[in-house]
Amino acid sequence: MISVDTLEENTAFAKKEQADFPLLADPTKGTATKYGVLNPKSGFANRWTFYIGPDGKILRIEQKVTPATAGEDVTRILSELKVAAKR
Repeated sequence: MISVDTLEENTAFAKKEQADFPLLADPTKGTATKYGVLNPKSGFANRWTFYIGPDGKILRIEQKVTPATAGEDVTRILSELKVAAKR
C-alpha cells in the first residue's frame, strides 16, 4: 500500500489497523504522480489498486475501490489472477 502520508502517519495507521502488509510512505508524492493517481485538486492519491506480478509488470488496475469491501475484492481478484495464497 502506498500513501502520500508521512512515514510516522503510516506507521501509526499500520499499528492501529494491525496491518500485516508493507506500507510505503510517499510524502513527496513522486510515486503517486508516476502512477497517475495523484489528484491535483486535493493533493491526495486516488484509491486505486495495482496488481503487480513478480516480473514487475502491472497485471490489473482497479480504479473503483470501496474501502468497506476492498479486502474481499483483493482476495477475489488475486484468485482470478491465480496468485497463490500466502501460507
